[in-house]
Amino acid sequence: MPHLFDPYTVKGVTLRNRVGVSPMCQYSCADGFASDWHLVHLGARATGGAGLVCVEATAVEPRGRISPQDMGIWKDEHVEPLARIARFVASQGAVPAIQLAHAGRKGSTLRPWDGSGRVEVEQGGWQPVAPSALPFDDGWHVPHALTAGEIAEITGSFVLAAKRARAAGFRWIELHFAHGYLAHEFLSPLSNTRTDAYGGSFDARARFALETTRAVRAVWPQDLPLAARLSCTDWVEGGGWTLEDSVSLSRKLAAEGVDLVDCSSGGNVPRAKIPVGPGYQVPFAEEIRRSAGVATSAVGLITEARQAEAIVSTGKADMVMLARATLRDPYWALHAALELGDKTKALAMVPVQYQRAF
Repeated sequence: MPHLFDPYTVKGVTLRNRVGVSPMCQYSCADGFASDWHLVHLGARATGGAGLVCVEATAVEPRGRISPQDMGIWKDEHVEPLARIARFVASQGAVPAIQLAHAGRKGSTLRPWDGSGRVEVEQGGWQPVAPSALPFDDGWHVPHALTAGEIAEITGSFVLAAKRARAAGFRWIELHFAHGYLAHEFLSPLSNTRTDAYGGSFDARARFALETTRAVRAVWPQDLPLAARLSCTDWVEGGGWTLEDSVSLSRKLAAEGVDLVDCSSGGNVPRAKIPVGPGYQVPFAEEIRRSAGVATSAVGLITEARQAEAIVSTGKADMVMLARATLRDPYWALHAALELGDKTKALAMVPVQYQRAF
């Protein structure tokens, strides 16, 4: 079995190790533009030794944002600020990745430090869209139910976003099909009550995700990895999206050219009962890897070096994606390698400007 600090090759891309920095919203953009904050934030994690550094959920159209301050890639002018980030991340030995996203009915909401709830149109908000006209929770916007033509337009926006991501120099795309955002809303019967070709049966509810994957894969270079993040369960007993559904969808995604499934959970309904604890989502990655025959990454309260090593070395996942642990310590990968006794690989991660400190 591989170890945490062994290289990992997917298609024509080789990560220096199996530690990835998860996409984490910073809610710090104006009109979708990446700023110096994002360069420093993501650049620090690249200098810290991670193998993969992923830009936060990046909206493929303006109404695909969660908050008005979200990252965007819906126009050509967004490319150069993102290219600056991709260039720096690559220069530090990490692979630059970007998550393409659409918030669906969870759009037009306040960023976390401004409170909670919806942003009105007169305050810079917008009318969210969704498979069905069902709000996420009481007091949230009632979304516009998309027509079939409008669904096709959003798939087209993902395609244009993928082309811009390539122009910006990213070498790994993750499609955001999780956390109660648009694709997940289509997948789950709790948020999709349609009776047309995009609702009802499993295949119909999966149609948007599969059509979007197929369209993006057609324009994304075949030698570059395409990943998809899934919420592997809605955490609702007796209904909703399940791990079994995720296994079935993962098989279909792999057939459409997805190289890795990033295994998360929840986010589609409020007040779901989630048994949060260290590594609580790792079994999803293990089951999808085993039953769907596709590579996976594990996420969710993975904080310790030996914990991460055990996940990879026992075959539960091909890599780990860390979020809050890397916010607390941008040099998590470097420190983990030292803790695991791999000083040679640890020192290889240290930027030349810092090596005298080691």
